[in-house]
Amino acid sequence: MEKKQVIIAIGREYGSGGHAIAEKLAERFELPFYDHNLLDEIANEKNIDVNNLQKYDEVPRNRLFSRTVKGYSNSPEEVIANMQFDFLRQKAEAGNSFVVVGRCAETILKDYKGLISIFILGDMDKKKARVAEIYNMSETAAESKIMRHDKKRKSYHNYYCEGKWGDSRNYDLTINSSKMGIEGTKDILEEYIKGRMETFD
Repeated sequence: MEKKQVIIAIGREYGSGGHAIAEKLAERFELPFYDHNLLDEIANEKNIDVNNLQKYDEVPRNRLFSRTVKGYSNSPEEVIANMQFDFLRQKAEAGNSFVVVGRCAETILKDYKGLISIFILGDMDKKKARVAEIYNMSETAAESKIMRHDKKRKSYHNYYCEGKWGDSRNYDLTINSSKMGIEGTKDILEEYIKGRMETFD
């Protein structure tokens, strides 16, 4: 029997554990996992230095130092973003199944029947504690880091997508990981994904 395509797109607030949950789901469903490593594959395909790409990963376009001429942008942030979008579309068009974190995947892959889009958020106190522990910093510094990263993600997403970052109407499911923790949230999402996969044609 032909295996059904499933694409699990995870958006996340910084500190919510969204990346860790996405990794666990990829392991559970034995699917390729795309996040920062997506740039490694693009660099290998195009034979370029991945270090030249990483600083522009999920970074909003700098409007002061970029312009568009005849439909072509000189913005490195925009070029890298579109390279990632094209990579994901090619994988989806080829019928591949995978888990992807961020990269506006819930929008750019919305026409594929196998797409399951999820947004993971968290309570600020839990996010601060998690980030403070991981990076060995104060909770005050952790909060600043969270705000800075989420502002960047929001700007990046909202530049390329009509739907707003984190708006529950743009995702199949939105869940607060602070209520059940990383493992508990992973378990809930696993059951949801299994149920959704049963509805695929």
